[in-house]
Amino acid sequence: MELLNTRFLKQPGLKLMFDQRESQLKELIRLRIAQGKNFKTNADITIPVVFHVVMNRQSFVTDAQIQAQLDTINKDYAGLNAGAARIPSYFRALFGQSRIRFCLAQRTPADQPATGIVRYTTTRNTFDYTTNLVKHAETGGADAWDPDQYLNIWICDLASSTLGYATFPDDGVPAEQGVVIDYASLPEGAAASYNQGKTLTHELGHYFNLYHIWGDDNGSCSGTDQVDDTPNQANSSSACRTGVVTDNCTPTSPGIMYQNFMDYTPDNCLLMFTVQQVLRMESAFSQYRSSLGQSDRCTPINLKSKDASIRSITQPDQRLCEPAFTPRITLVNRGSETLSSVQVHAVIDDGTVYNYNWTGSLATYAEATLSLSELSVGEGIHVLSVYTSNPNGAADEDPTNDAESLSFLYYEPFQPPVTESFESLFMPKGWDIVNEDGGSTWEKTAAAARTGSSSVRISNFNNDTVGARDYLRTPTVNIAGTDSAFVSFQVAAATYTNPSAQGNVWDTLSVLISTDCGQTYTTLYKKWGSELVTRNAATRTAFTPAASEWRQERINISEYIGQGEVLIAFLNTNGNENDVYLDDINIRTVTVNPNLKEAGFLVTPNPTGGLVSVQFYPHPANLKAVSVYNSAGKKVAGKLVEGEVGTNIYNFNLTPFAAGLYIIQAEFTDRVLTKKIVKY
Repeated sequence: MELLNTRFLKQPGLKLMFDQRESQLKELIRLRIAQGKNFKTNADITIPVVFHVVMNRQSFVTDAQIQAQLDTINKDYAGLNAGAARIPSYFRALFGQSRIRFCLAQRTPADQPATGIVRYTTTRNTFDYTTNLVKHAETGGADAWDPDQYLNIWICDLASSTLGYATFPDDGVPAEQGVVIDYASLPEGAAASYNQGKTLTHELGHYFNLYHIWGDDNGSCSGTDQVDDTPNQANSSSACRTGVVTDNCTPTSPGIMYQNFMDYTPDNCLLMFTVQQVLRMESAFSQYRSSLGQSDRCTPINLKSKDASIRSITQPDQRLCEPAFTPRITLVNRGSETLSSVQVHAVIDDGTVYNYNWTGSLATYAEATLSLSELSVGEGIHVLSVYTSNPNGAADEDPTNDAESLSFLYYEPFQPPVTESFESLFMPKGWDIVNEDGGSTWEKTAAAARTGSSSVRISNFNNDTVGARDYLRTPTVNIAGTDSAFVSFQVAAATYTNPSAQGNVWDTLSVLISTDCGQTYTTLYKKWGSELVTRNAATRTAFTPAASEWRQERINISEYIGQGEVLIAFLNTNGNENDVYLDDINIRTVTVNPNLKEAGFLVTPNPTGGLVSVQFYPHPANLKAVSVYNSAGKKVAGKLVEGEVGTNIYNFNLTPFAAGLYIIQAEFTDRVLTKKIVKY
């Protein structure tokens, strides 16, 4: 609960989402009760489990303990634990038996055999529950297996006497979903009174959206565990009790349910879930974790003799820089026979199929990187499909894993200006999106626009994956041979939190430039919080900007002209604050009159009928005044420059003056330039 409340403080939008979700879950539970589905009536749900044992001394945790832990949670959730016989008669009618079951995963994410127990020797002595370091290999822990396919359980040495902690559904980073338990809480572990495996039973309750039975209200009796058939309770229990126990929240018999798995009672006296706790868990499962029940990770792999597979296409990238490319794939032998030959076939769109013969030696589950022959495409969006056949000269016995495909685009560099207001096809020609986490990303919307009827939006308000990065990328643009280049766009943004708050995790908008077709980037612009917003007040609903809540931003990219071709990317880094909109994106260049570039000081037209333009190149720093004198030396017009020089063009109207010769004089702090002009 401390972790959840910390996330709510950092991501206020997450709290709103949780409240909305709670209302939806209650309605689902109400309907199930009304339909008589509040008891165990359906088939069992089997969930694949992988135990990540992250210890600096692996001998402290045995496979037998893990098997005993798995048996414990299966019995506790099925209501078949030996302690169930000790449930008092006055609570027996409330005794709930879940259809949720757990099995050790038999397949890895790469479809190799598994035992459901993976061991990682770490250099860390302990892990703190507030950091989640145990869930990431780069910080001495172990990366989760796909949380949509596996229940991830980390076993480690937790600091500060913490027994375990869990994630509620959708409460943060998807890759951190699961449960962490202290190794001493395993059956026959070293945690006195808490070493019968009930810690995991309790934490899995949170994983399936159960709250503490006492409602986490510090004894005020105002909290709730959102379950109707659990008695109100003042605070957690810390000792085994017997008989009827009452408190200030439930002062009459049968009293509080200290036997409930969602209390802190020592393991020996934790006996039960209630009927409606089971209903809440199963409803939460169906709403938020149903993919686990559809996973095949509990099914052992049935190895075929001949089975060549393509794991992935690693080249080309999503965007090609040149029309020619060399496809690259990862070939895997998933058969029991050593793979010595296979045919590989590649086709772009519905075109010609190109065939390649590979020979080598791949043992079972070994893999190799294959570079195929060079292919070429025209402009447009394409699909590369690659598939295998005839492993070891015979039919493949499992054709379901033979093929992979990849979508990519190629366009010649566009000529400036490139303007986009998102009024027609999305994606616009030559544009693309890089969505690193596969979640919500940039989308066209008619909800608001600076001009026209559409813009692009990214919904940070509804995205609780903090740190998710999404790129909206323009076509490559050729700015070579110009004198200056600029990017401009309209932005609208708001926050859920007060934008002046300190230490918050904000939505961040960056504008990046790439000179190598998106391989690397340089940041041109980066704003967040109070600098980014166009609405100063905190907005507690999804932001839709008014017409006045847009701001134009301009970026000078002239220093990149020598690089020739550039790509501009708009990067949103999610902070779960509120939505960000973009419109009227413009990449333009300016080319200076070659005569002006050569002279540096030009007066046109000459001769003139009256209108005169005085131009400078480059920008006239230190300019003080521009004056017009007639042939008698009398000043007839002039403009003083005060402070910073704001323009390189000064216009005069000589129409009221007589025809003849005039002198244009430009006065700088260190010099004076003059030009003669004839008025006819």
